[in-house]
Amino acid sequence: MLGMKLHILRRMLVVAVISVVALLGMNITTNAHQQEQDQQDKKKEKKQKQEKQQKAQEPAKQAGQQQQQAVQQQQRTRANAERVGQSQQELRLSQQRQQQLNAQQQQRLVQYRQQVQSQDRLWTQRSLLLQQQRRTAQYRFQQEYLERRRQQMLDQNTRSYDYNSDPNFYSAPNYRYSRGGRFYETNQYGADLLRQAVNYGYEEGFQAGRADQQDRWRGASYQSSYAYQDANYGYTGYYVTQTEYSYYFREGFRRGYEDGLNSRSQYGNYSNGNYSILSQILSQILNLSQF
Repeated sequence: MLGMKLHILRRMLVVAVISVVALLGMNITTNAHQQEQDQQDKKKEKKQKQEKQQKAQEPAKQAGQQQQQAVQQQQRTRANAERVGQSQQELRLSQQRQQQLNAQQQQRLVQYRQQVQSQDRLWTQRSLLLQQQRRTAQYRFQQEYLERRRQQMLDQNTRSYDYNSDPNFYSAPNYRYSRGGRFYETNQYGADLLRQAVNYGYEEGFQAGRADQQDRWRGASYQSSYAYQDANYGYTGYYVTQTEYSYYFREGFRRGYEDGLNSRSQYGNYSNGNYSILSQILSQILNLSQF
């Protein structure tokens, strides 16, 4: 009997010990979780506080950055203005050279107008020949060309031009190109005018070639075209000589004529109602290099 009681007491003691240990384990785990949660809450609270501080500082920071950018922009603008002023002063030719160019320009305009009058007399002969050959399309094209050039001359005669107020006319050369084994120099505006000559030539040449195709003219030749022989359309008499302009006009005309006669786009294309030479062909013809 006594032995049984002792056995029961031992079992009860073991159960009590196990319960105490389990309870302690639960408390330890709960405390650990609570501590971990507390740490996470503190980190979250600290992060939120930092974010609030950053947001509060952002307007002042942005204002500082904007102010700094404004100062830097002013400095850049001032520096650019100084550089532009220096460049214009350096690039503008001497007064003596300006007077020489002015005299050359006046002579160039006189020669240009004489050449136009000579070409007008040539047109009278050409028009009779085209009518005799019954080249209706070519006759119509060359009449339209002549009218466009006459309108251009009227516009030039009614427009006043002041050399002294044109910085492009007196600016120093910054482009080099070669023609016929010789090298030439021109400024930005002269380079643009030469590009225009090639493009105008291509457009007029294309229409001339297409006209010969429509007339089914067997002896078709770009050299016999009045527009090719004239080669003055688009020339203003300024910045480059008539010889230079006409040369590059004819280079574009020849290629445009071949495309128009053969209904192709080997040298140019048609866009927005205009025929224009391809940029790579234009570069090959002019071979301009900037310095």
